[in-house]
Amino acid sequence: MHALNLTNEDFLAIDRELASRSLAEFVRMAWPVLEPGQPYVHGWHVEAVCEHLEAVTAGDLTRLLINIPPGTMKSTLVSVFWPAWEWGPMKMPHMRFIGASHEQGLATRDTLKMRRLIMSDWYQERWPISLTGDQNQKTYYENVHTGFRQACAVASMTGRRGDRVAWDDPHSVEAALSDVERATAIRVLQETLPTRLNNPDSSAIVIVMQRLHEADVSGVILDEDYGYEHLCLPMEFEPERRCTTSIGFTDPRKEEGELLFPERFPRSVVERDKKIMGPLAVSGQFQQRPAPRGGAFFEWEKLDVVEAAPKMRKLVRYWDKAGTDGGGAWTAGVLMGVGLDGCWYVLDVVRGQWSAAKREAVIKSTARTDGVRVKVWIEQEPGSGGKESAESTIKNLAGFTVKAERATGDKAVRAEPYSVQVAAGNIKVLNKHWTKTFIDEHKTFPVGKYKDQIDASSGAFNKLAGAGAALDSWV
Repeated sequence: MHALNLTNEDFLAIDRELASRSLAEFVRMAWPVLEPGQPYVHGWHVEAVCEHLEAVTAGDLTRLLINIPPGTMKSTLVSVFWPAWEWGPMKMPHMRFIGASHEQGLATRDTLKMRRLIMSDWYQERWPISLTGDQNQKTYYENVHTGFRQACAVASMTGRRGDRVAWDDPHSVEAALSDVERATAIRVLQETLPTRLNNPDSSAIVIVMQRLHEADVSGVILDEDYGYEHLCLPMEFEPERRCTTSIGFTDPRKEEGELLFPERFPRSVVERDKKIMGPLAVSGQFQQRPAPRGGAFFEWEKLDVVEAAPKMRKLVRYWDKAGTDGGGAWTAGVLMGVGLDGCWYVLDVVRGQWSAAKREAVIKSTARTDGVRVKVWIEQEPGSGGKESAESTIKNLAGFTVKAERATGDKAVRAEPYSVQVAAGNIKVLNKHWTKTFIDEHKTFPVGKYKDQIDASSGAFNKLAGAGAALDSWV
């Protein structure tokens, strides 16, 4: 046999060919350029993410949502290797790429990594490309083929439009628990991202994140069916949630609990981290399910559903009010009593998405049905608007015993005394048409989309259990 006399140019040509055939192969080749001190550790999930990004490059997908645990190369794959692969091996240097995150520093980090890669001797030898001298900054640079790479916090995503908009981690772990912060991210999803595309029919949006709340960006995309292909890869396999996508991908795991990336996260590491993180963080960040299978805050399985209740010593109807007609937040009024057996009974739940006028009519009608024996409490929202709303309800309920209290502290803190009694099996719930929805809200608290029934329940419980004799004398 004759030995092949391959030249350096031959080897470069082989690299170019292999990289053009597979983004995952490009990742293997380019890894030492970015991380010379860290050996590349491959996992099958890398192939899965790369195949879906390749489908975006091919024009088969224009909306892609990836839910995957932290530490699995999600940012590097989506925001560094993929755009560098399009500019070089795929011969698409004209592509304009906007990389965004919840925080400017994270977006800048990946933009700098990409620049370091494409300016490396390794990359330039295979895919020579020049950046323009007057547009070569940390957060924005252009190449001579009119392609660019921009980094920005999503709140400042204005001006330029891209062929690719990649949103990496729309929420920080802390911000995902804030209703205000989540609402801002949702507005960006609905109002900003679609306007940042060069070509609305063919430009692509890729969102990659871990799940942190039932109503986070992923939750809204999935609930509202915004047309995103969904690649969901939990750390531990759950057969009932096996991911299958339109490009022919199916999660290859077969056994319950089989790990996603054992080469980097073996069982010993996963179990160690689960103990530190706690069930809520594990469920969202590892399992891409914002509430644990068995609940976390509430041991909801211990809510005792009963067909009848004994005579009540005390009764309270507690209202958590909202003013949205037909959508958004809910108003909930929970009727709870202390039975002669010493247990607490959820006797009735009135809940709806009503306008302010309709809400006040429902509250008054409910008070008439409950009777004057039932004490009425209203949760007063902060600010002058909350005070005026509470005063309006008190006036509306003339003839009934009604008071308002300001909501202070975190919702979870206010719900802790109630949750203790749930865990002890001391909370009984009548079996009614509203029972399933009521219990379901306990399963996802405090990361569920809605908390109105929990707020009203914990408020009623705190009045019944904490006020004692003062409840009757209103001291």
